[in-house]
Amino acid sequence: MEKDKTVTRRKRFEREFHRVAELAPWIERLRQPGWFVVRLFLALVLIVGGCLAILPVLGLWMIPVGMLLLAIDIPALQGPLATLIVRGRWTWHRLRKRWRG
Repeated sequence: MEKDKTVTRRKRFEREFHRVAELAPWIERLRQPGWFVVRLFLALVLIVGGCLAILPVLGLWMIPVGMLLLAIDIPALQGPLATLIVRGRWTWHRLRKRWRG
């Protein structure tokens, strides 16, 4: 039963990752197997930079992107992050629908 949940979470994460990768194609390139160190470094830089969002160049957008890169290598983050992406997408659709009238 637990194995099924893990497989389902992984598939959901993969599906949501590809949707995000359509917006930022460079993320797909970082998924290559030998790029673990680059992914880890970039993820930590993005998360720390997102925490410094008060600076003009940095912003809160950096935190979710860093978490997405971390989730590639940390399976425990994949389920919650995929859920967060789905909820964010639904919220965005509801807001767009409300704004359009």
